[in-house]
Amino acid sequence: MAGRHGRTCSVAALLLVVLTIGACAKKQPPVARPTPPPPADSTAEEPPPAPPEPVAEPEPVVPEEPDLSDAEMDLNTKTLDEINKESPLQPVFFNLDSAEIAEDGQSALQQNSEILEQYDNWVVTVEGHCDERGTAEYNLALGERRALAARNYLVSLGIPADRVKTVSYGKEFPFDPGHSEDAWSKNRRAHFVVTGK
Repeated sequence: MAGRHGRTCSVAALLLVVLTIGACAKKQPPVARPTPPPPADSTAEEPPPAPPEPVAEPEPVVPEEPDLSDAEMDLNTKTLDEINKESPLQPVFFNLDSAEIAEDGQSALQQNSEILEQYDNWVVTVEGHCDERGTAEYNLALGERRALAARNYLVSLGIPADRVKTVSYGKEFPFDPGHSEDAWSKNRRAHFVVTGK
């Protein structure tokens, strides 16, 4: 028994010596390994990309100037008196005691409507006229019917009604002061005057 105990003590003493030696042994610090360089950054080696080209501003669209002839440009710059002196609007002539628009009158009104469409700021007055025969009252009424007939025809062609006024002068302002059928035929008319623009 003493021998077993002695052996156990020897083993314990030996173990204690080994542990003590191991504890007293100088520990070696860990060897520092060199830090690897950071991975190559491709953007660091190359210059940054150039900024994008600026987007070109679109050219402003300038409306084309209307291609006006010299005569058209003149009418745009003329006074009302100058326009009416040149009379760009044709008169409409009527038969005796009639307010019916004949074929040649329809053609004149068609041309007048085209001019009024071109100069869409113009306001016109249609004057109804008669020859010297008949009473003043009769001719005033007949002149009014003639002016209205011409106005209504223009409106039927698309000219706004508020751009066309009417007035009757009866036989008061003859175009031709003569006392013949030739003079009277010139006086039975619807005459156009530009009164606003």
